[in-house]
Amino acid sequence: MSDDATLAYLNLHPDQILDALDDLGYRCDGRFLTLNSYENRVYQVGLEDAPPVVAKFYRPGRWPDAAILEEHVFSQELAASEIPVVAPDERDGRTLHSSGPFRVAVAPYRGGRAPDLDNETLLRQLGRLVARIHLVGETRPFQHRPHLDIESYGVASRDFLLENEFIPPDIATTYRGLVEHLFDNIEACFERAGRVEELRLHGDFHPGNVLVDGEALHIVDLDDARTGPAVQDLWMFLSGDRHEQTPQLNVLLDGYEEFRRFDARELHLVEALRTLRIMHYAAWIARRYQDPAFVTAFPWFGTARYWDDHILSLREQLALMQEPPLEWHL
Repeated sequence: MSDDATLAYLNLHPDQILDALDDLGYRCDGRFLTLNSYENRVYQVGLEDAPPVVAKFYRPGRWPDAAILEEHVFSQELAASEIPVVAPDERDGRTLHSSGPFRVAVAPYRGGRAPDLDNETLLRQLGRLVARIHLVGETRPFQHRPHLDIESYGVASRDFLLENEFIPPDIATTYRGLVEHLFDNIEACFERAGRVEELRLHGDFHPGNVLVDGEALHIVDLDDARTGPAVQDLWMFLSGDRHEQTPQLNVLLDGYEEFRRFDARELHLVEALRTLRIMHYAAWIARRYQDPAFVTAFPWFGTARYWDDHILSLREQLALMQEPPLEWHL
């Protein structure tokens, strides 16, 4: 990662945003709004002669160009299959552009609200959409994007937090021992699931990445697209305890199976994947904590209360991974 590029990224200012879009041929009207994104800098930009667009300025060092372009191609494949994914615009045959030290992509703006997951009709619709994404995802593999696995999400997260002394010394021994038990149980979950198919995924498919606009849904932010099991794109739509999650799962999979078969063995992976996400999320914030945007967004990170809650969440996951998987009526 270039220090100059990182410094420029952290100090990105409005003139640079508007100049980048002007250079690409967008006639900006001077209006822009910062959107809710921490990994990249994302803005809604008004245009003089067209609806607004969304400009994404990529964080230096996050992905190589080849991985970004692979995400763009996947988005375009999905959009071409009439799946409501917001794909980047092309300018002169390209979707990834350079502006000074910045890498930029521009996409149409799509508004909407977060989905109401108590709405069974909407939940079934989401299941259908995930299945359609996976039908495209299984047609060929990613070449430049990683797998979702224990090593990258779990081991690397643990090592970063410990080696950089984010874990307070008084709980470091407890944390190490707990994580070793977690890894044993995660591996046991994967063993119970057996050999499951892996395919191209959205990768970070949670309610915040779905926009509801009337009867229409829009799927956004494939920045974390990677290879993994299908259930990764489903479990984040489940909430509450086991009693609440079971009917949600059944509605979601009823919709999914209208387009694609779901392998029930993957239900053994739900709590393992949730555990890996909890670990990865803590390390993600830690890796970015030199960015002032992260300090502002996560002021509670690193406090004694934060780490106590983190340990508690991991202990709860240890217990959940030892329970039978959620039930699904076939």
